Amino acid sequence: MPPIIEIATFNAESSILALTHGASRIELCANQSLGGTTPSLQTLTILATLTTHNKNTNAVPIPINVMIRPRGGNFVYTPDEITQMKNDITTFSAENVHINGFVFGVLTPERNIDVDTCRELLDFIHSSSSHQNQPQNQTHSQNRKPTTFHRAFDVIPPSEMSSALESLISLGFTSVLTSGGAANAFEGRDILAKLVRQAAGRIEIIVGGGVRSSNLEALVRETGAMAYHSSAVIGEGDVASGEEVERLSAILKSS
Repeated sequence: MPPIIEIATFNAESSILALTHGASRIELCANQSLGGTTPSLQTLTILATLTTHNKNTNAVPIPINVMIRPRGGNFVYTPDEITQMKNDITTFSAENVHINGFVFGVLTPERNIDVDTCRELLDFIHSSSSHQNQPQNQTHSQNRKPTTFHRAFDVIPPSEMSSALESLISLGFTSVLTSGGAANAFEGRDILAKLVRQAAGRIEIIVGGGVRSSNLEALVRETGAMAYHSSAVIGEGDVASGEEVERLSAILKSS
């Protein structure tokens, strides 16, 4: 299979453009200027209403992963903020609109992965998932929602990234979104290639940070990753370009 393109969307308009122009997956967020925060439930329900073709289900045609981040700024959270994150997870899990998974990340003040809090949130997500309508022939482990550790990973000191990746694998994260700790993915491509080799298929490395059609071929060639992340925004504003989504998708399909 060719690599996938995940489009970060900050509004319903971008989400519609992403899924109608070839995105493989959507990361639904709010507040592009803050690097992405928890979206409103209204955005998700609007998206589902506009894209649902089967009257018997609210499933959206491609997977949607929802960002859980209560604010911009650092990734060290207070107990009240962790409670807010759990409440948001509950809200999105209980909604009739099917979502694929969640995106979050928590660090310690020393800029390492907060293993205990991440485990707490992962357990909460999996517990919430197991209480959904689960097919009788499906186990709890099969019903677990995918989880992505977001670009909080890029705040981790470079010397600690290798061990941090192993921690994410041990915790059971499905994916990690990263630029390799650099200002953008192209600058971090050597580190990204090392992370892809280290992961060896145990966790999905999602290459993100300034990914556009102008640099995607080089990133595919030099990192070997199988997942790429872009807002597909061209110029000012926070609305994706449908044409850019098409270009990104076409490059990956031909790679």
